[in-house]
Amino acid sequence: MKQIALDIGLAPGPTLKNFFAGPNLAALQHLQLWVGNDKRSPVPTYVWGEGGSGKTHLLRAAQASLRDQGCPVGWMDATVAEPTAFNDAWRVVILDDVHLYTAVQQHAAFNWFVNATTPSDGQQRWVLAAGNVPPSDLALREDLRTRLGWGHIFQLQVLSETERRAVLRQQADDRGVFLSDEVMDFMLNRFSRDLSSLIQLLDQLDGYALQTQRAITIPLIKAMLEAM
Repeated sequence: MKQIALDIGLAPGPTLKNFFAGPNLAALQHLQLWVGNDKRSPVPTYVWGEGGSGKTHLLRAAQASLRDQGCPVGWMDATVAEPTAFNDAWRVVILDDVHLYTAVQQHAAFNWFVNATTPSDGQQRWVLAAGNVPPSDLALREDLRTRLGWGHIFQLQVLSETERRAVLRQQADDRGVFLSDEVMDFMLNRFSRDLSSLIQLLDQLDGYALQTQRAITIPLIKAMLEAM
């Protein structure tokens, strides 16, 4: 079936608390420990995995947590066409979707990495990066690729359908919402299957069901889509 991309602009942002780890517990615990410690190790961290495995969720969650602590963060992803120069105020540098970087972005990422790990002020910054393949397989300039491969490396796995169903069921129960097997099948077959999107979809369905005072059914989902 053709999947439907749902715009969920009002959904809560990614956090480390709402990341459902499953087989990715080691990566989550690593980031929780690091973000929660003000004496942060400057050893870089790189996470990789296929689309829907949670890479951007973890990076955005780390960014949000650090900013809540008043920690300045430099962020770059593939949509940043003209990256800024390295800012000495940054305490952390985050590089998302590095496998998509253009030559200009690779140049900036290398500059950020060097300034973060060998700074003129002697205060090393942490670098957190993510891509869809391990560092050794990245089609990037060699000096950047090798630096991304130095430090902690975690592979993220996409949750199985059984795990996604279990999480959806628990999330629905926590909201006091009943999801029939038929509705869950519809959600998994017709919408983005990554867990973060599914949870956001559930949030939106819950709100729409309360607004219309109806149970969550397939007709309700279709009515919500028509109303968007």
